[in-house]
Order: sequence, then structure tokens, then C-alpha cells
Amino acid sequence: MTTVLDALNTALHRACAEDDRVVILGEDVLDPYGGAFKVTRGLSTAFPEQVKTTPISEAGIIGVATGMALRGLRPVVEIMFGDFITLAADQILNHAAKFRWMYNDQVRVPLVIRTPMGGRRGYGPTHSQTLEKLFLGVPGLRVLAPTALGEPGDLLYRAIMETEDPLLFVENKLLYLQPVLDVNNLGEFSCKQENEKNSNSAPSYILTIHGAPSPDLTIATYGYMAELARQAMLRLAYEEEIFVELVVNTQLAPTETTPIIDSASCTSRLLTVEEGTLALGWGSEVLAQCSEALGGQLKVAQRLAAAEVPVPASGPLEACALPGVDEIIQAACRLMVR
Repeated sequence: MTTVLDALNTALHRACAEDDRVVILGEDVLDPYGGAFKVTRGLSTAFPEQVKTTPISEAGIIGVATGMALRGLRPVVEIMFGDFITLAADQILNHAAKFRWMYNDQVRVPLVIRTPMGGRRGYGPTHSQTLEKLFLGVPGLRVLAPTALGEPGDLLYRAIMETEDPLLFVENKLLYLQPVLDVNNLGEFSCKQENEKNSNSAPSYILTIHGAPSPDLTIATYGYMAELARQAMLRLAYEEEIFVELVVNTQLAPTETTPIIDSASCTSRLLTVEEGTLALGWGSEVLAQCSEALGGQLKVAQRLAAAEVPVPASGPLEACALPGVDEIIQAACRLMVR
């Protein structure tokens, strides 16, 4: 069984092997530790000249990596916990993302910033957040979020080898041990992939249940929430006779809404699901774009997200704060009666 962690690790090995301009930087990325979540394990042994451990300074790490990118290298930064990405916000927003414009399109910044996000592991308020929404909508910055569907390793490999602008690669912690799912063999689900050949956009996955009638509702999500939405889809079908078309995005910014709009134009009902807090999040932008595109075709729409509180360390309280399968089912049922 190949896990998402295995796939990401393999992608890093492949990139380092194929191009000596690829440099891995981060705290504790050297063997035998291999990173806090072991995504960089084996790299410093195999490529000692391409893996650099760093001081505990997120701003410093990304500042140095930005300089490397300007000089023709292809740095890949690991920020140990996504909560710490705010310490590097100035380097990302005011430097890396702007340099192409500031220097009249004469430079490129092929920088990939990997970081784990999300809760459900009891790590508490400062190690469990989902903060990618703070970086959505920044000109010059692309944001991707792998899922267990398809080829998460290929998504990372292409980000490293093909990007010419800074890119934030958001990895939900609970994805790491999830098996990579073959989109052609999903049991009760059928899946189609969009944007597969478009280098300017990462793939989206559209899931339905085999043999189900036309869907009643579109659910749009990303990352680990796609797995919870898959579980909710089955229960909604078998317990409530509500049939869902699930759209899973891997590109969060620039916001990719075409597959969601296409689905919602048929179902006329849309639910967005994310682990970050509700206000001003990814779901808000998706609903805004869908509403503008569909007008009266979109009869009803709703966002489902985390409570507007810091993520608790207590397991039961954390479960109350973060949306789960039951909350997805309840939200879907509410949409069907509105």
C-alpha cells in the first residue's frame, strides 16, 4: 500500500535525482529524523549536497530560498507546522510573490513551500490550525492542496519541476497515512478527472456513486475533507436517498471553480466544506464565484467549516470545533429542504 506520505517522499527523491538544482531546506529535515512527519526521510542520505538543515527561523528559511530561486535553483522549503507560516508572511507576500512584477518580468522565483496543516491530532491551538485562507488571493502566489485521490506525488513533482512562481503546497496531516486511491478503482464510486493536461491548473476530481440517479446536490471540498465527504456521500445515499456529486479541488489559488460551477448548474444546490474557520475562507470565494456565474440557477448554497474558535487541545472539544461526517450530512439535509 502506498500512502500519501510515501508518494510525496518519492516525488522529492525523484526531483532531487533528476535535477541537481532542486534543494530541500527546513528544520530537522536531515536523517535520521527526516522531518517532523518524515516526508523528507532518506533524502539527506541519498542527496547530501541538496538537503540543508536550517535554524529555527521561518522568515530566514524562505528569505534564503527566495534568493536561491532568483539565482536559478529550485528550492523546496519545509515549514514544520503550517501554523508557523505566518512568521514568513512578509517574505512570501512582499518579496517572493512580487519579484516577477517588481523586476519587469525579468526574474522567476521557482520556490515551493510545503507545510502540514490541520487538526484532529490533539496538538492544540498553535499546532492544529488550517491557515491557507490567509494566503488565497495573493497575486503571484499559487496554492495547491493534495488529496489521497489520483497522484499526490505527481502533483508535488510537477510543482517542483514546472513552477516558475512561488507556490504554497498545503498537506493536511491526516492525509499522510491515507492510502493513495486509484481513481479508476474506487469501489462504489466513479471518478472523472478534469484539468489533467492543463499545466496552468491542477486536477479536480468529480465523484459520484455507481448507478445513482442524477445528483441532488454538489459538495465542493479539498484535502482531507474529501475523505470525510466521501463517507458522508454513502450515508446520504443509503440513509437519506440524497445523491451527491463531489468535486475535489487540488488548486485553491488562483481559485479553480469551473468544475464546481458545471456541477452546481445541474444540481442547483451547493455545499462547500473546509477545515479552516468559516469567515472569509475558501468556501466564501467559491460561493461568490458560483453565485456570480449561475445567478438564479443556484437555488441554495451554504458553507460548512470549523467553528470560529482556536482549535482546542482536548479531543472531544476539538471534535466539536472541526466539521466531520455528521456535520456534512446535517448540512446536506438542510439544503435539501430549503
